[in-house]
Amino acid sequence: MAEKKMDAVDKILEQWRNARPDLDCSPMENIGRLRRCSDLLSRALESTFNNFGMSAWEFDMLATLRRSSATFCMSPTDLFSKLMVTSGTMTHRLQKLEASGWILRLQNPGDARSMLVQLTDTGKDLVDRALVAHVENERRIMVGLNAADLKRLNEGLRAMLAVLEKSGEDI
Repeated sequence: MAEKKMDAVDKILEQWRNARPDLDCSPMENIGRLRRCSDLLSRALESTFNNFGMSAWEFDMLATLRRSSATFCMSPTDLFSKLMVTSGTMTHRLQKLEASGWILRLQNPGDARSMLVQLTDTGKDLVDRALVAHVENERRIMVGLNAADLKRLNEGLRAMLAVLEKSGEDI
């Protein structure tokens, strides 16, 4: 049987075994690999968004508006609850998206005290083009895994997500 190539997490675990042989660091195997994957994925995804002159958070906001309603319009409260950011962060982000011409803030006809956020035609066109490139980028990232690996990975991640959500660890 061929020996498995050591990855960055294996090297860290080996260092901990040498530095602290009394401590079982085995939880670091999965968590470390998830974190490393997350960092590498973030970089790979961000590069695609950069090609469209936007960041990941800008894509997330535009994509949420695009997929959440037939009118591409929602309240800032609904938007920030779907994106899990604070209202202060949302205000800053809305200002940037509006200055870029990708959204409009409109008076809410159902409540004169509140506003709605709506994609502009420019914002819709941008997110539609970026979405196609984003999906292709994700497909390219996953191409090294066969169907069985992808299914096992998805099942494992689904189980991990359920544990974290149940314990209240989600943000």
